[in-house]
Amino acid sequence: MKKKFRRNIAPHGRVFSGVVISRRMQKTAKVQWERRVYLRKYERYEKRRSTVIAHVPENIEVNEGDRVMIQECRPISKTKNFIIIKNESK
Repeated sequence: MKKKFRRNIAPHGRVFSGVVISRRMQKTAKVQWERRVYLRKYERYEKRRSTVIAHVPENIEVNEGDRVMIQECRPISKTKNFIIIKNESK
């Protein structure tokens, strides 16, 4: 019988708060948040959105529309570099 080794994913680095916009993948969620960027030419702010793919741990339950807190971690796959650390909507 093959042994399963579970490596804990240690979060480190930047922390963001965003909204889950997609939950179609297994153990994965797409998280999006808005930020404001100042445009010097027009002396105004512009809204921009950032979107990342985040890992959903087994002990956290998230659905589309939930507000979550994510943090950087080691690369889990080609596109996943973030992990959900807290569901703020509950």
